[in-house]
Amino acid sequence: MTMTTASAEQRKGPNPFRILKRFGPLLFLIILMVIFTALKPSFIDPINVFNIMRQISITGLIALGMTFVILTAGIDLSVGSLLALCGMVAAIVAKGGAASTLSLSASDATGYGWFAALLAAVAVGAFAGGAQGLVITRLKVPPFVVTLGGLTIFRGLTLMLSNGGPISGFDSDMRWFGTGLVGPVPVPVIIFAIAAVICHVVLRYTRYGRAVYAVGGNMEAARLSGIRVDRILISVYVIVGFFAGLAAFVLSARLNSAEAVAGLGYELTVISAVVIGGTSLFGGIGSVGGTVVGAALIGVLQNGLQFNNVSSYTQSVVIGLILILAVAFDRWLKSRARV
Repeated sequence: MTMTTASAEQRKGPNPFRILKRFGPLLFLIILMVIFTALKPSFIDPINVFNIMRQISITGLIALGMTFVILTAGIDLSVGSLLALCGMVAAIVAKGGAASTLSLSASDATGYGWFAALLAAVAVGAFAGGAQGLVITRLKVPPFVVTLGGLTIFRGLTLMLSNGGPISGFDSDMRWFGTGLVGPVPVPVIIFAIAAVICHVVLRYTRYGRAVYAVGGNMEAARLSGIRVDRILISVYVIVGFFAGLAAFVLSARLNSAEAVAGLGYELTVISAVVIGGTSLFGGIGSVGGTVVGAALIGVLQNGLQFNNVSSYTQSVVIGLILILAVAFDRWLKSRARV
């Protein structure tokens, strides 16, 4: 019976819709690059390519964490505000105080160094993410509502810490993480690449990764099979909070400044990258590789539109439309792939 089914599938040949579902984002990325290069050949200059890579590394880091959340059929709308909070905390630790300054040069204030600032950023991010996960699991409040509240809470805390002003002027050791190079490759890109490899290994080859997929695929079945669903759900919000903190540190180092308005609109960009990369909003389906491609696609799209003098307002409209179309296209492909 098995041999007969296999023979029938071989006669039918590969399903083109399955192939398109798997490689669609990558094909679209290549098409976009070809179009923008045709419009302006300087688009593929190494300087601009590295600039795109540096840009996507910030939102890409958060998108890696968001992949874990969306795989469990959750959502986190607070990542932009949490990034601002973590960046402000990192700046306070690095500077040794909360005094706002408009100077971009290092001040005489004695801070605690880049390592303490990094630890503070990721610790605050992980704690905030875990707190949201606890509310979601213990109080049974939908993730959308919890993280929407977190969006305003974290932004408010950031404004309270900074009194609405920026904190800037970090030492060269900290700035290296945002502006340094290893050969021709920007340091933020290396950090993003390392994080992506680790996340891929965790999701693909570990028991924890299989549990994340199981919870997203069928939460009740996962619970009945012995998986501690609540722990998995809390952990994915800790992970996305951790990556928001890491991204905040890198962004502050790159800009040489932490600002209360940092991360505005990052929620849309991050969720778009994950969903366009093939991760289902309904959970259980997706990959880190797809998220990396999705982040690259968003970065190329934004950079290409800027290169062609398209306003930032229009860019937001385009990205929003692409997000809607990506979800609709994904559902259509799923229905065709079963045929």
